[in-house]
Amino acid sequence: MSTAAATIGRPAAQRKPPQPKPPQPKPPQPKPKPPQAKPPAGEPADGADGADGADVGHALHAFASQLYPICRSITGNGVRQTLDLIGRRIELKRHEVASGTRVFDWEVPLEWNIDDACVLGPDGERVVDFRAHNLHIVSYSEPMRRTLSLQELRPHLYSLPAHPDWIPYRTSYYRRQWGFCMRDQALQAMRPGRYRVQIDSTLAPGSLSYGECFVAGKSREEVLFFTHVCHPSLANDNTSGMAIASFLAGWIGSQPRRYSYRFVFAPGTIGSLCWLSRNQQRLRHVRHGLVLGLLGDAGTLTYKRSRRGDCDIDQLLAYLVAAADPPGSVIDFEPYGYDERQLCSPGFNLPVGRLTRSVNDGYPEYHSSADNLALISPGQLQRSLELCQRAVEILETNRRFINLAPKGEPRLGKRGLYGAMGGRSPAEREHAMLWILNQSDGSASLLDIAQRAGISYAAIQSAAEELTNAGLLSPARPGSSKPRPRPAGAAGTRPARTRPARTGKARSGSGGKR
Repeated sequence: MSTAAATIGRPAAQRKPPQPKPPQPKPPQPKPKPPQAKPPAGEPADGADGADGADVGHALHAFASQLYPICRSITGNGVRQTLDLIGRRIELKRHEVASGTRVFDWEVPLEWNIDDACVLGPDGERVVDFRAHNLHIVSYSEPMRRTLSLQELRPHLYSLPAHPDWIPYRTSYYRRQWGFCMRDQALQAMRPGRYRVQIDSTLAPGSLSYGECFVAGKSREEVLFFTHVCHPSLANDNTSGMAIASFLAGWIGSQPRRYSYRFVFAPGTIGSLCWLSRNQQRLRHVRHGLVLGLLGDAGTLTYKRSRRGDCDIDQLLAYLVAAADPPGSVIDFEPYGYDERQLCSPGFNLPVGRLTRSVNDGYPEYHSSADNLALISPGQLQRSLELCQRAVEILETNRRFINLAPKGEPRLGKRGLYGAMGGRSPAEREHAMLWILNQSDGSASLLDIAQRAGISYAAIQSAAEELTNAGLLSPARPGSSKPRPRPAGAAGTRPARTRPARTGKARSGSGGKR
């Protein structure tokens, strides 16, 4: 990972020029530490700097603003331009999959690119103008130059009557057709007459593009992060996911890691299917995974469980979302949404959940021009990134241990681990040690213990380190003890609001590509 990959939107430290008197230059200022994740409620801050955190939030929003204007689709130069911008922040390997390639039950379509599109009214004025907003064109519209009556044109025009000032987002990837999206108030103002349709697009053999960032760790076991890059000017869906995944990859690469981490930036559905088809032998290394998207709006955090429903990532994200301020929600898996549908399909069934704020089709601005940069905020982007960072920190340290003195309680005082004055209730640190010693038979992870004891994970982790250094704990060998079933309701943390998966009407775009 390059130095650039380790930065999270902050300038490098500057060296001050030499002073004229005396003639020695001042020593260089120390480089700022990489920003640390802000723990959820009940967790210590680990020295996070509030000012730096605010800078990260604004840097995330600024990067989302760079990505926002690009006209993206499931193939084409817009996706490549997007990957170029992401590749300036992190080391990104580009992959191209040729049009016509069979991908399971699918086929990579012709590559689509567009230069301009408009509808000219009877007076020659641009009634609909792609140059004004790229949502005005139905994605994958074929090239067209025709003059039509309003009656003939009307079936090719799409609007949102409930929101007359918004432009809808519509696609037609796998069926040759054309169309325009427009504000309903403009549509209603159109009068009978002859209208000129001009679409300067191409549909030709090319390829589908996706990018991968791989951060090697000590283990071959991988944590997979996936985000879709196929939507045009929609800020929450999904410049927010692209920005957070890019910054998270840079932060992960800033120090050695236990796990290896893989970030995939791909068009929704067909992109994830291409990635899966090319990596089937590698999938056995995926131990945890998250699909990231819709992470900048004002909604509370929402975690969607994996298809399995009981993976470590399900336990961890439910814990973190419950501890968020305000607490978020956990929803069950369903086969509608984003690329978790493909990653969790029966033939793969990967341990992958999905993290969003509002869910797809779950906020009024979804798939419309109202999903703009004003909808996402630096603060929400920052908090989403911090939760992802905290998830990584816990994944890195969450282990199972064996108590090396399991017969009765070991004497902590003679090892300097217990308070000198008896007769009082144990402090959190000492209480954490007692819980760890009692539960460490190789079946309970530190997160299991934290939840059962109602003690913060940070306190449990710190106590485990002390006990290990004192020779009372040893990491359990992988597979040495079968994990115990987790209790239905973990004590000591606010339960996340659990609701059934929201079933929305499948729309075009990443939520339902057909």
